[in-house]
Amino acid sequence: MDYKVESQENFEFIETGADGPTIMLLHGLFGALSNFKSVLEEFGRDYNVVVPLLPIFKMPIRKLGVGGLVKFVEEFVKHKGYDKVHVLGNSLGGHVALIFVLNNPGKISSLTLTGSSGLYESAFGTTFPKRGNYDFIKERTEQTFYDPTVATKELVDEVFGIVNDRDKGIRVIVTAKSAVRHNLADRLNEIKCPTCLIWGIQDTVTPAFVAEQFNEGIENSEVHYIDKCGHAAMMEKPEEFNSILVSFLRNTMGG
Repeated sequence: MDYKVESQENFEFIETGADGPTIMLLHGLFGALSNFKSVLEEFGRDYNVVVPLLPIFKMPIRKLGVGGLVKFVEEFVKHKGYDKVHVLGNSLGGHVALIFVLNNPGKISSLTLTGSSGLYESAFGTTFPKRGNYDFIKERTEQTFYDPTVATKELVDEVFGIVNDRDKGIRVIVTAKSAVRHNLADRLNEIKCPTCLIWGIQDTVTPAFVAEQFNEGIENSEVHYIDKCGHAAMMEKPEEFNSILVSFLRNTMGG
């Protein structure tokens, strides 16, 4: 199932356009629209699944950071005229989703986090390795997953290209530093919507204890662990991930 990237004003996104409730998917710092391929295929016929492309590499750098990305998502939702949305975020996208939910509780049907930042993460950090070190980037990209073969050459090349583009590299560092500053530990109790936490047990970027902390802090939350799975469960274990999400959404809507 292929969907064309649409452009409206300053927004680029994929939208399935089904008549059901809207699910908004938010990708991570090195993520892309393709990260949610399996979710689009599973839910696209029954839900209006929308994936906005976060403008990490296009937004004016003075506005860049978690706060700027949240404002972008708020403007996108307003532009599209969505009444309520089910929000799902991976990694940095989860962090953006958390603040979006905190800022707009009346527009949220549910929240799903997988490998989300916002409490703790151990990734590339706030500085980059020496440019041109392809083997290092390949190794670090592979470490994102339990099964290193999930890190295809196409994916490694994409990350390598970002790291070795000076402007993009600076933007990644700025965004990563902003994420570290926006720790949400003291605000989790403000989240009241149904929340599903889907975590890879072998996630080394946001380890399993992070899911436990989210679960403890968010009152109306449930946590599901997937074995032999790293930081991007929807990519590495799509069938298990989608099965959990199907049950959660049905329960949330009383189905």
